[in-house]
Amino acid sequence: MDPAASRHPTALVTGANRGLGLETSRQLLAQGFRVVLTSRREKEGTAAARQLDPNAHEVLYHALDITNMQSISTLAADLPALAPRIDVLVNNAGVGSWGSNLEKSKETVAVNYLGSRDVTDALLPFLPRGGRIVNVSSGLGELSYIRRDLRPRFTDPSLTRPALDSLVRSYLSDLDSGNAKKAGWPSAYSVSKVALNALTWILARDLEPRGISVNSVCPGWVRTDMGGRGAPRSIPVGARSIVLAAMLPGDATGGFYRDGKKIPW
Repeated sequence: MDPAASRHPTALVTGANRGLGLETSRQLLAQGFRVVLTSRREKEGTAAARQLDPNAHEVLYHALDITNMQSISTLAADLPALAPRIDVLVNNAGVGSWGSNLEKSKETVAVNYLGSRDVTDALLPFLPRGGRIVNVSSGLGELSYIRRDLRPRFTDPSLTRPALDSLVRSYLSDLDSGNAKKAGWPSAYSVSKVALNALTWILARDLEPRGISVNSVCPGWVRTDMGGRGAPRSIPVGARSIVLAAMLPGDATGGFYRDGKKIPW
């Protein structure tokens, strides 16, 4: 690693081989960040990194499957050789499921909530005071999408990580038994993003003494593979929303943002 590189802030972006993750990496690079670009598909990720930086000076690549603990551990073990610290962690990797397919619903929760949670846990030792964590969420993660009687369980000021995990397990249990809709749960995608927003608030509270800010961001409905061609927002506009969240003042933490402005959760 070039010793001079340590003078540059470093951002690590998950799911960055295409779409919002790739464009977010591009925009962070333009803002003066070195970028550790990660993706599950190594061949595509390497090509994306070289597209942004053919000489591999400012964009580095590492494979990462956020649903695989061994993959996460390997990244954490290799990270010191890639970057001395992570100033911004962007938990962008995500999938979508709005139908009734049980396995796809479970995968959605595993990626969008559990995977982002586990990556954050593993990389926290690399975030210095002043570090930022940005969780890429969605408007479909607003509390209005879940039944009214469930909402206080997510907004309880004393909510802990174990309690949030228990809430997610209760959804998965209702899913297995075929009672998810009756119990008031929305789509797996909405559940995963509501849980991610709740995790954001918990992490913001718990990491405040360390001077690490944590926020969620809604990039809007974007013309990605997930969003579809009919979405009203371009990928650059959606990615800008993510980058703005990464550039918020250090005392802005525990919020939900779109286009740099706080929105209701």
